[in-house]
Amino acid sequence: MSCISVRGKLPGLQRAVVTSDHSVGGSYLGCEPMGLFWALEPALRSREGLRLRKRNVETPYIVNISLLEGHTSPSEGQSTELAAVTVERWYMAPGVRRIEIRQNKIVGTLFLPPGPGPFPAMLDLWGMGGGQSEYRSALFASRGFASLSVAYMGHKDLPGPPDIMSVGDLYFKSAFQLLQDHCQVDAERIGVIGLSFGVCLTLRIATRIGVKPSCLICINGPVGSPLLDEDGKTKTIESDQKHWELDDRGRVSFRHVSLPDNLPPENKQKVKNITCPLMYIVGEDDLCAASTENADVTEEALRSAGKSQLFTRLSYPGAGHLIEPPYAPCARVSLWRAKPEKLFTLWGGHPAPHAAAQEDSWKRILEFMETHLRR
Repeated sequence: MSCISVRGKLPGLQRAVVTSDHSVGGSYLGCEPMGLFWALEPALRSREGLRLRKRNVETPYIVNISLLEGHTSPSEGQSTELAAVTVERWYMAPGVRRIEIRQNKIVGTLFLPPGPGPFPAMLDLWGMGGGQSEYRSALFASRGFASLSVAYMGHKDLPGPPDIMSVGDLYFKSAFQLLQDHCQVDAERIGVIGLSFGVCLTLRIATRIGVKPSCLICINGPVGSPLLDEDGKTKTIESDQKHWELDDRGRVSFRHVSLPDNLPPENKQKVKNITCPLMYIVGEDDLCAASTENADVTEEALRSAGKSQLFTRLSYPGAGHLIEPPYAPCARVSLWRAKPEKLFTLWGGHPAPHAAAQEDSWKRILEFMETHLRR
């Protein structure tokens, strides 16, 4: 159980209703029904660079919320507790099945909705932070879509050093085909979603490896990468630092690395060859990827190929790189790695507009999937 401090002021001591009563100070202002969650901040004196992420989706977040007399900030010391409530935040709906995948060299987790299927499905790809994130896939399955979250670097069950992608095109083709071959998946209704470097992989899957997704969702990522070789494997991220930008505290932005003009032509995916609907989501305050410029390149490539009807753009002022399912707190900066020395990455985003972007884009993502995978 985690006890999370929430800062805020409510007028008077009367019963507060978050759907109608306004906060007048603290971590957020105005009427924000989910503000107590998206405005969460690390506790005082926490380690630098923390980012709240759900690791075990089979258990809920347990959030203790207290109303303290005269309370405006944890730094002001103890106050009398006037009211308290414990809230559970789940990522898996009842009946969703979580299945670890270790076959055909694929490392991932498959989530299946309740019932016999066949279900439309998503191949779920995250960024170069490595490891495996399951919470988006668990939420997809909770809404009736099978979803396979695939690890491709930085995982103990994958070959090679943790800071490179030693699997390539055949790996992602096998993952897509695993979904196609599953008896509870509709083989003709499979999409791909990618965040950050996962966008480059999503576009590569759709244009290069011989499979045909039904739709693509790209969130704040590039059309290519100088790290990729011909087989779709990567060098270490440290191997190309000429476009890194460091702020006055030594925190790195990778934005210029992904500017289309800085990408070698042979490292760009052939976006004009896309044949399915594509939604591109842009955080306009993205400090990690040149998302607006990459969305522009993608839109222009499809327009020139006579495929403008395939492209949908969602663009959010004030939103940063990590546009995730709604109500996750905005992490403007977080720890990228701890060894051989600490490296902090700038993501961008401001809490209120970033929260609004996450809420709106999630609704639009689900509508897009309903339209192109189920109808």
